[in-house]
Amino acid sequence: MQNEYKHITEKMDKTVAILKEELVNIRAGRANPRILDKVTVEYYGVPTPINQLANINVPEARQIVIQPWDPKILSEIEKAIIASNLGLNPNNDGKVIRLIFPPLTEERRVELTKQVKKVGENAKVAIRQVRRDALEQYKKMKKNAEITEDDLKEIEEDIQKITDNYIEDIDKLLEAKIKEIMEV
Repeated sequence: MQNEYKHITEKMDKTVAILKEELVNIRAGRANPRILDKVTVEYYGVPTPINQLANINVPEARQIVIQPWDPKILSEIEKAIIASNLGLNPNNDGKVIRLIFPPLTEERRVELTKQVKKVGENAKVAIRQVRRDALEQYKKMKKNAEITEDDLKEIEEDIQKITDNYIEDIDKLLEAKIKEIMEV
């Protein structure tokens, strides 16, 4: 039966994957090299992700060190980080770039928590949208006498169970991220 709903679960999986990506980009005061995943640098005329141009290390909980393989692009990496609006000031010592993550204020933590909840609510809305679209599709099938009333009831229950599981997964992700943000 689960295979029958593969098209629904694929869309819901995609929604959860997008949520995870968005949560990674919400800075929680701790250094996470994935925050640089979307930052690109012009390298020989090609926009290239930083992680393809340099070693990225986290020597301390609040610091990322970027050591490019080609030292000539240090300033380009620095400009790209500033332009990316990550809210970090890169320190360039001529060999490496250090990104220092300042400790979060209580006010900023509350703000980030609200942002996490909003992103999570958007994901839940997307999950419910997938459910609604699927149910409409099955109701049309019922109307066209392709399935029976009993089949429709069973399908509605199955889709609701799938939806509830995904909503629960989203709640767990949000809870973990909020806990991470509120950690001092």
